[in-house]
Amino acid sequence: MIFSSFSIMAFIVVPVIIVLFFALFLSKQYKRCPSNQILVVFGKVTGAKAANCIHGGGAFIVPLLQDYTFLSLEPLAIEIDLRSALSKKNIRVNVPSTFTVGISTQTAVMNNAAERLLGLTNTDISTQAQDIILGQMRLVIATLSIEEINQDREKFLDLVNKNVNLELNKIGLDVINVNIRDITDESGYIEAIGKKAAAEAINTAKIEVAQQVKDGAIGEATAVNEQEVSVAKQQAQAVMGQKQADRDQRITVSKYEAEGVTGEASAEREKQVAMAQEKAKTVQGQKLADKEKRLVLASLEAESVMGENESRANIAEYDASLKARQADAKRKGEVALANSARDVLLAEKEQEVALLEKTELAQKEVDKKKIEIEAEATAEKTRRIARGDADAVLAKYEAEAKGLKAVLDAKALGYKNLLDTVGKDKGLAPTLLLVEKMPELIEMQVKAIQELKIDKVTVWDGGGKDSNSTSNFLKGLINSLPPIHDLAKQTGVELPEFLGQIKPEYLNSYFKKTGDGSSGDSSGTQGSDSNEKPVTQ
Repeated sequence: MIFSSFSIMAFIVVPVIIVLFFALFLSKQYKRCPSNQILVVFGKVTGAKAANCIHGGGAFIVPLLQDYTFLSLEPLAIEIDLRSALSKKNIRVNVPSTFTVGISTQTAVMNNAAERLLGLTNTDISTQAQDIILGQMRLVIATLSIEEINQDREKFLDLVNKNVNLELNKIGLDVINVNIRDITDESGYIEAIGKKAAAEAINTAKIEVAQQVKDGAIGEATAVNEQEVSVAKQQAQAVMGQKQADRDQRITVSKYEAEGVTGEASAEREKQVAMAQEKAKTVQGQKLADKEKRLVLASLEAESVMGENESRANIAEYDASLKARQADAKRKGEVALANSARDVLLAEKEQEVALLEKTELAQKEVDKKKIEIEAEATAEKTRRIARGDADAVLAKYEAEAKGLKAVLDAKALGYKNLLDTVGKDKGLAPTLLLVEKMPELIEMQVKAIQELKIDKVTVWDGGGKDSNSTSNFLKGLINSLPPIHDLAKQTGVELPEFLGQIKPEYLNSYFKKTGDGSSGDSSGTQGSDSNEKPVTQ
């Protein structure tokens, strides 16, 4: 009975223990994935993938056929000290930055990480990522000018993220953040850009102030020109000086522009040579990367096949297949190595040929472009100098025209005021103008005799009784001068009588007194005493 009871108990307990052991075994084989890690299951997995990557959840690990490990999602901070990167305008810049990267959780990118980063330390991963980042940043900088890199930071960071992230995804990494600490250049071009912008702002302000001052001076000159012609002339000279200064400024600017064009041509030449060198390096790097990629792929493929065959080695029916796969893997590895060596030799040959052709062609193109730019700069300088001289001549004639116009306007205003003053008696206006000029006309008559240089006058007469040759000579000389009234009538103006007229009786008396002492004249005019004075009416 005792033996029977023990048998029954054993029959019950043993299955229970087996079930518990099996349950414990199954629980140990089910692996859960933490949120900050990726579970990588490798060995015999479904599909054509080398490993099965799981983020979140868990997976059952089949004993003997599968194994597992974890990839950390912890971000890695990579310091990139990029120095002497060649920009679009052939200027070398320094772009120190910090990249924060981590293993991506996208399905395809996780598989890349499992294939290329599994088993590597953080230092090894950072080294691989650093090389990729440096290469892509140099490519991005080569497509941008200094102005685009320094001013449009958003565009620069977008291109860096796009290019770097695309290449990092190939090894399973993803860009989390990019921090550009500073951008400098060895030649001081960025600092010169800042100084240039400040100088342009100052020059613009000075030009605007000068323009406002010029406009105010022109307006003031216009107002004063209505009153005084002399101010208009002074203003015209000021405008001429301003135009002369503008011409000198344009000549100076043309000179600086010509120097700038020459510098750009030199930079373009250096850019072409540098781009050829970088392109050759890029081709070389791509060929080396392709070679390493093929080697790694071949090695991983061989290791994968060997692992599968080793796991199947415990099953007798797969022994023959294992040996066949090992032989096939060895053959593929040797073929891959031979192909890689051949590709490296071909790439080196193509690089040397391309570098030789690029150097010679680039130098010829740069020399040709330099000649064209210098010719265009010389022609533009000549055109601007001619345009400045034409502006100066035009300003001179404009100033003279303004002064003449001001004089004519002043005269017209004076004539208008004179006509308004005389009212309806318009004929009085010419008389007043002639009266104003009367002193000048009288002065001219006086000078006509005053300036005669007569040292001696000899008058021959016939010795007649009533003859007075001297008086007749002087009378004829006086009568030869045009009287004021006659002179006015010749201009169509009749002077008023209040200006006075010389009576004939006075003239006869005057010439009798100035004659040879006779008391009468042949004309029979009445005599007058020695105290008789001119009578005017």
